[in-house]
Amino acid sequence: MRDALPPSEQRLGDFILNFPGDLASYTASELAALVEVSNATVTRFVRRLGYDGYEAARRHAREERAEGSPLFLEPLREGAPEGSIEAHVQRAQQNIAATFGALDEAMVDAIAQAIVRARGVWFLGHRNNRNFASYLRWQLAQLLPRTQVIPGAGETLGEYVADLDADDVLVVFALRRSPGLSARFAEQAIAGGTRVLYVTDPRSRAPAGAHWVVRCHSSAPGPLDNHVALMLLCDLLATRVMAQAGAAGRQRLSRVEAAHDALAELRPER
Repeated sequence: MRDALPPSEQRLGDFILNFPGDLASYTASELAALVEVSNATVTRFVRRLGYDGYEAARRHAREERAEGSPLFLEPLREGAPEGSIEAHVQRAQQNIAATFGALDEAMVDAIAQAIVRARGVWFLGHRNNRNFASYLRWQLAQLLPRTQVIPGAGETLGEYVADLDADDVLVVFALRRSPGLSARFAEQAIAGGTRVLYVTDPRSRAPAGAHWVVRCHSSAPGPLDNHVALMLLCDLLATRVMAQAGAAGRQRLSRVEAAHDALAELRPER
């Protein structure tokens, strides 16, 4: 398609492909002057892309930037001070302070107690969120007998609705750009009496009726999220669950370690 465009529109298209987020910042006249094309060229080009006009394209860029799309966030320039080690550490500390400033000890203990007493603990997360669901489940699987990340390979979430009830706890990770399916499944679980811990970001909507909602801050100097606060939350929950699990948790952990030794799973081959 590019080769079929006039040279002025090719130049404009190349600029937008390299800096799509800049549409949110510039007026049509400013963009035209920057790329050295006419206002009419800008109007023709955005209409080729399917927009009613430049303001519609600009609004879309703002929405994508607000949603956290890496394509629409301004990349860090090489050597920029905001990309330094110190800047990343400071932002991580700010995220931790903002996240944990909204938590209280009683809430964390209530979550840990519910997880320990649950018949089963289910973990859900889509896209990048699944990594955190898997990580927390892996930590707790050493202490608790019935933990599972859902859905499994080739499975659908609908297959699990009938299995969840008031004896279970569902932990949902749904930070930025998480599909709405996570929230819809949580709502169905809540309707069935399941206690739900919903971990999300400050801007996203949490399902009504969730027993606990934790909003993790993950802003970063660049276009990628900083998940230090989220990892610290997982560490805190795992530690509190271990404390709440008491002797039974330690006995299970001992059995797991004995099995590792018997199978020589964690020893390097000699």
